[in-house]
Amino acid sequence: MDYGRYKYQLEKKLSHKRTPSVKEIKIRPQISDHDLQLKVRHIKRFLQDGDKARVILFFKGREIVHPEFGMRVFDKIKALLADTAHRIEQEPRLEGSNISMIIAPSKD
Repeated sequence: MDYGRYKYQLEKKLSHKRTPSVKEIKIRPQISDHDLQLKVRHIKRFLQDGDKARVILFFKGREIVHPEFGMRVFDKIKALLADTAHRIEQEPRLEGSNISMIIAPSKD
């Protein structure tokens, strides 16, 4: 095999490494426990695949008056994800009528 061709293929392989994408999960503050567990399973699958997960909790109407309900949902999510290896890249923060948090897979 030609060394130049080998070198080209090696560079091509290294340049096409998979970059982690950000997957989004949307929830509401009045989510039921079963639905929340299902969403957490999706988050775990995204993290195992090497992707980041952005959890967006959005308020409708007068729900924005009580953002602490949204923070309680994020506390539940953190508790359900406590058994998996992950890191929280962005803590939950209020942005307009949404609260968002970014979870990334742990660095091995």
